Amino acid sequence: MAVYTKVSAEEIDRFLTRFDVGTLVSAKGIAEGVENSNYLLETTKGQYILTLYEKRVDPADLPFFIALLDHLAAHGCRVPPMIADRNGDKIQQLCGRNACLIVFLPGVSVTHPTEAQARSTGHALGDMHRALADFKPERRNVLDHAGWRTLAEQCGPEQLDDIAPGLSKTIAQELNHLDVHWPEELPHSAIHADLFPDNVLMLGDEVTGLIDFYFSCTDIRAYDLAVTHTAWTFSEDGVDFNRGVSDALIDGYESAFTLSDAEREALPLLARGAALRFLLTRAYDWINTPADALVTRKDPQAFLHRLQFYQTHPEIFST
Repeated sequence: MAVYTKVSAEEIDRFLTRFDVGTLVSAKGIAEGVENSNYLLETTKGQYILTLYEKRVDPADLPFFIALLDHLAAHGCRVPPMIADRNGDKIQQLCGRNACLIVFLPGVSVTHPTEAQARSTGHALGDMHRALADFKPERRNVLDHAGWRTLAEQCGPEQLDDIAPGLSKTIAQELNHLDVHWPEELPHSAIHADLFPDNVLMLGDEVTGLIDFYFSCTDIRAYDLAVTHTAWTFSEDGVDFNRGVSDALIDGYESAFTLSDAEREALPLLARGAALRFLLTRAYDWINTPADALVTRKDPQAFLHRLQFYQTHPEIFST
């Protein structure tokens, strides 16, 4: 259960008196979240999400996330904006944590995406990028390609090689390649940066919501598509690639927002960067999370397999 801060029904009921959302009927912890503590609330006026922000979320970043969600919602994108209290404030305090009450969106996350679901997700991502063309606030990507080398150093070569023989050399070589070739000149914008299937809500084949924007930042726009591609087009272990889902995702994206020739040409490299980013963060967590911890460690090799595939199959992004 990924609820780190326990909140009683009485505390939530008192919290809700700050808002015009009715009184509490039920509260249930949501297991899917890994960064924050989340509760699904049912009140006499509807359903809402209560989020308590844990240590990984810098309170200084919350105004960026709020502005981003408000902007996207105002442009018709299906995202869950935060709700203001009776004083107009969106950032609250609860149980010693920053907290927000968030609009509930219907839908479920899929574990084995179909081509139709991938196409809808690509379209929703492209629609989001189109809406962000005039979004001005910026937030640095602390997990951009400049930070990957630091992350690799924090893991340590011996610990990396304990995960897979020769992993430290593979990562060092890839870092050197990306340092030379990374396409920093491509257009930048605000991006989601973590659009895995569990961050997309769907009813059937239709997207009902994009959620969990807590890695959102300013970076290469097409990198966001590469991250999504990395997350959606492989089996969970990264061994099997689904070309149909890949083509559908990119076609869906371009039905809402057209890639430039330079962006499409850079996709193989951006995908390698995306795979390396998640390989490194998973490796760091694998190394630094005790084996008996309540949090389930995710196998870094799932993204090593993705990286190796992208290195040898750049043609999958060709039209």
